[in-house]
Amino acid sequence: MSSKITGAAGLVGRYAGSLYDLAEADKILDQVSEDLRDLAAMIHGSDDLTRLIRSPAIGRADQSRAMAAVLEEAGMSDLTRRFVGVVAANRRLFQLTGMIGAYHALLAERRGEATAEVVSARELTKTQLKAIGDAVRKVVGTRVSVDARVDSGLLGGLIVKVGSRMVDSSLSTKLQRLRLAMKGIG
Repeated sequence: MSSKITGAAGLVGRYAGSLYDLAEADKILDQVSEDLRDLAAMIHGSDDLTRLIRSPAIGRADQSRAMAAVLEEAGMSDLTRRFVGVVAANRRLFQLTGMIGAYHALLAERRGEATAEVVSARELTKTQLKAIGDAVRKVVGTRVSVDARVDSGLLGGLIVKVGSRMVDSSLSTKLQRLRLAMKGIG
């Protein structure tokens, strides 16, 4: 079983491995991957949804109903809806984003791909994402899957992370380095 192969540890890895096994058996790995990317984007883009999955004050039944409605409205696959329903029923929604990341890491690993986590100040176009993927592929020497998200706190630039390697060319980091350099002059 692939869940034994995954590098993701603990509970998050077990859930991701189980979802991978089910998606592989149903031959819908890419569909589930796309569902999870959309769900992660929805979570990152909505404070209300983030509160829903993180708040211990919201009851299990209310979380389950709310997540079912959100996933239904978003047109997620049956497997994705059932998976999130199990996660909600087991009171593990607060770890959902970790499970999504672990699923994508497992999928990339099984395909012989590296996953590049790209954080930008604003939404990147498909052309920009492809260019980033191509540039990272040249560096790591393997196929690359790009997992992009937006962090408006960056002001500009990018942060690209592949495995343990990170390139931070964000404007906020450059400004921080300049502040530190200016403190040394004086």
